Amino acid sequence: MSQIIPTGRETHFAEDEIIVSKTDLRGVITYANDVFLRVAGYTESEVLGKPHNIVRHPEMPRCVFKLLWDTVQAGNEIFAYVLNLAKNGDHYWVFAHVTPSFDQNGRNVGFHSNRRVPYPDALAKVKPLYAQLLATEKRAANPNIGMEASYASLVELLQKQNVDYSEFVFSLSDQTRLEAAAH
Repeated sequence: MSQIIPTGRETHFAEDEIIVSKTDLRGVITYANDVFLRVAGYTESEVLGKPHNIVRHPEMPRCVFKLLWDTVQAGNEIFAYVLNLAKNGDHYWVFAHVTPSFDQNGRNVGFHSNRRVPYPDALAKVKPLYAQLLATEKRAANPNIGMEASYASLVELLQKQNVDYSEFVFSLSDQTRLEAAAH
């Protein structure tokens, strides 16, 4: 797999569209819907059997993926804002909902992710946080030390607010607060 160079151009998908993918326990793609393929710019044969990080953008803090991965491997769902990289180098933001997939015997057999268009007001708050986390990662002597330092910073932020990451990302959007108040 060659290194994709980010173009700095953002691509979008419609508010009524959902990007869907499924992976096995190692994060290898077993299913990708048409919206995923179109937005990411890949064919089905290019993504099936490949690690889901094929769409990882280099400006996405690794600590968020650690938190996401730790959460779903523990059998829990998580919501997160994620910056992805398309095959042509364009980027796209998503509001992801990632859940473990269980078989009929209750064993975790993989993961399922639905991604929607993110709320703009929440993104305006996420982007500076992610930039700060990424800067922490890049300042370190090596990538693992950097990721651990940014992860500790993120955990500290969540502990100060007494929320988990999903609660934190939902608190960022005025839209989600309005929708919750309407129900």
